[in-house]
Amino acid sequence: MPSRQFLMSAALAAACTAGLAHAQMPPWTEAGQGRYVCGGIGSDESTAMRSAMKSHPLSLLFARADGAYLAAVAVEIRGAQGGAGLSLRADGPVCLVDLPSGAYVVEATFEGRTQRRELSLGGGPKTADFRF
Repeated sequence: MPSRQFLMSAALAAACTAGLAHAQMPPWTEAGQGRYVCGGIGSDESTAMRSAMKSHPLSLLFARADGAYLAAVAVEIRGAQGGAGLSLRADGPVCLVDLPSGAYVVEATFEGRTQRRELSLGGGPKTADFRF
């Protein structure tokens, strides 16, 4: 018969695993040639989003200059040569974006201020950090 300590450890492990099952990301949105998901509100969702960053070509991070996370950021992504892109509103501080390999321009606007990043996708995940 299993010991009481073993049963308690097994119960704790099952509870932790069940908690992780609920730490899901928001649903993906299909857009043109790509797709995206934005979130990271709450520690479980933030952990899930950050864990997934290494599996996607582009991650966008939004924060104030003091490090406080931001949401409601307007984002435009377009091909550097004027190719098709996508527009989105970041509903959380982290966005994962799946786009084909190539050169892109990303513009993020918050409270009337716009920041721009030029980047090349392909050959590994990239992160663009926007601080307002």
